[in-house]
Amino acid sequence: MNPTLLIVDDEKHTRDGLRSSLEENFDVYVASDIQGALNILETDPVEVMVTDLRLGGEDGMKLIDRALALPHPPVCIMMTAYGSVDTAVEAMKHGAYDFITKPLNIDRLEILIRRALRSRDAEQENKELRQQVEQRFGLESLIGNSAPMHEVFDVIRQVAPSRATVLIQGESGTGKELVAHALHNLSGRPKQKFVAVHCAALSPQLLESELFGHERGAFTGAIERRIGRFEQASGGTLFLDEIGEIDANLQVKVLRVLGEERSFERVGGNQPIKVDVRLVAATNKNLQKMVAEGTFREDLFYRLNVVPITLPPLRERKDDIPLLVANFLKQFAKENSKPERELTAEAMEAILAYDWPGNVRQLRTTIEHGVVMATGAKIGLRDFPMTLRQANRPPGKIPAAGPGSYLNLHESEHRLIMRALEESKGNRTQAAQRLGISRRTLHRRLQELQITST
Repeated sequence: MNPTLLIVDDEKHTRDGLRSSLEENFDVYVASDIQGALNILETDPVEVMVTDLRLGGEDGMKLIDRALALPHPPVCIMMTAYGSVDTAVEAMKHGAYDFITKPLNIDRLEILIRRALRSRDAEQENKELRQQVEQRFGLESLIGNSAPMHEVFDVIRQVAPSRATVLIQGESGTGKELVAHALHNLSGRPKQKFVAVHCAALSPQLLESELFGHERGAFTGAIERRIGRFEQASGGTLFLDEIGEIDANLQVKVLRVLGEERSFERVGGNQPIKVDVRLVAATNKNLQKMVAEGTFREDLFYRLNVVPITLPPLRERKDDIPLLVANFLKQFAKENSKPERELTAEAMEAILAYDWPGNVRQLRTTIEHGVVMATGAKIGLRDFPMTLRQANRPPGKIPAAGPGSYLNLHESEHRLIMRALEESKGNRTQAAQRLGISRRTLHRRLQELQITST
């Protein structure tokens, strides 16, 4: 199907000549004045409009203004015999894609039209990508209709446009980073950078360099200057995940950036660097308790806790589970090229009964496991990880290895984890996948159950 093109010129021989030259590669409409052009634009989908600057006693600039105000505006190209730089600039100000002078070179005009079409397609693709990002990281990504989640949504909408520092609190897997993205995308600086740093993933020295940068020669291996994340995020948002993990020295430096001066020095440097950064921090720890214990600075806590947002664990908002399950079923069926399947009543009952220690993250990986493993018309309990299957047994009783024998929950979980580690040959990431939990949750359970690494 050829692209659609509208030619607007008050000279009949020009209209007919252009239509004859271009109709082999375009579906060409013609009009002699502004009203005729608008009649076509309002009834037929036109992709490109080429209009003369002078349309009898009318101004082609006005036609461009009105065309671009339509719900589905065309890409506009101005043509005129009165070519000048001033005219070209004025056409661009009115939204024209480009400008061509008479007498027209048909080959050049066709190249210009095709270039305009490519530009429009690229702009549309970018718009769709931006919408996908907003859907992924805006409030749409935070699924829930429960009262606790509506309270979270209200706080996000209220605080996002401000510059206030936000402290997001909640258990692992509750969606703290999604909240940080939503705050950024709903702020006054959504087109600026969003920079995330996971504080627990680096040693104190490496984290200091990561956050504040360093000068050449600041330490062994510092062969050149490095720009830190605070500088990278200037003008945008810096998200510090697991803020409770930073040591006393870094707490002092972060506090200084949050002060009135909003400045810091690179490692090995002595020049203050000022930044304009909106800081969002997150933690799964009780910072107030850490303040009381003397492991977290009280003044930094109050700087961070300007607006607190507490995410409820999934076990406290089980009304949201059907919504989350429906969303994950659709998402993972598409991502894994699987048919969209429903859950059996037994599977949904087990999911609703489970406490989800890994929260939404664990539910997400569990549903993906079921989507990938299912072969029947519906996804049944047998298609999910053994953690969920075993939890669906009678309370306090889970079958052990031998028929008819039972273990208590503590012993059973110990055995399940040991079996997963053995089957994964000690690979904790693979063991966590087998169990349907995150690697961090597995690490915590290994410590609580006093299981040594295999």
